[in-house]
Amino acid sequence: MKKIEFEEMQNPVTQYRQEGFPKQKQDPPGLQADMTPKPDCGEESYIGHNRLEGRKALVTGGDSGIGRAAAIAYAREGADVAINYLPSEQQDAEEVAQLIEAEGRKAFLIPGDVSDENFCRRLVEVANEQLGGIDILALVAGKQVTVKDIQDITTEQLVKTFETNVFSLFWIIKAALPLLPPGASIITTSSIQAYQPSPTLLDYAASKSAILAFTRALAKQVAEKGIRVNSVGPGPIWTALQVSGGQPQEKLPEFGQDTPLKRAGQPVELAGVYVFLASQESSYVTAEIYGVTGGNHLG
Repeated sequence: MKKIEFEEMQNPVTQYRQEGFPKQKQDPPGLQADMTPKPDCGEESYIGHNRLEGRKALVTGGDSGIGRAAAIAYAREGADVAINYLPSEQQDAEEVAQLIEAEGRKAFLIPGDVSDENFCRRLVEVANEQLGGIDILALVAGKQVTVKDIQDITTEQLVKTFETNVFSLFWIIKAALPLLPPGASIITTSSIQAYQPSPTLLDYAASKSAILAFTRALAKQVAEKGIRVNSVGPGPIWTALQVSGGQPQEKLPEFGQDTPLKRAGQPVELAGVYVFLASQESSYVTAEIYGVTGGNHLG
């Protein structure tokens, strides 16, 4: 993979892979290590500038994709990072830990399923103890399963999607709020699906719409505590989610090519937004949704 440094001016149309992706199928949740081609999460391309020196971040879904990109960026900006992931994603998580530690930062691995309320409480307790506090919550973990007909969406899938994507936010943030100092930042992860829902992602799109309302309401509730809450709304991004049930196989060769930039995004292209929203540079930003969509705008 060609090393692309963000300091260099680039044509965004040609900056990353323009063609689609080969058909490939993994059992959920999927491993980034087994993808072809592997996503760019900033392993070589993200360059930090110490904007988060001394900060302490907890990132869910931090093993691969967007969460991995955020975790790598936070470390290169000077933060210690705890990442959460499913036990089956251990291989990807260990790679992230090595990248964090290579920056001279502390990395903590906390496997477990955020669709479980008791685990969410333990996750916050363990992260707080290991990090010596928490001042950044980047909540990225998500579940996405493509289903063509509402009749085929089982109650089990519906509940699991909302437990993972929405309920986990309530459980993690409830546990974390008493620990967060003024100046802390909470970042949720919504989606363009909240604004332009695909017919095959009915339950996922509905869960991402719920995240919008949750983010905006919570931001108003905790503003007086000096805690900011914002969300990132990705468009079509090349992650393990797409090859483990998130997209139909037949759509992978054209994935992302219906955007104005004519390509899918790479996870590293969201890293700067997660850094900005975590940093003091965004001190007057709360209750906002930041789209990273290749031109298929939110709203």
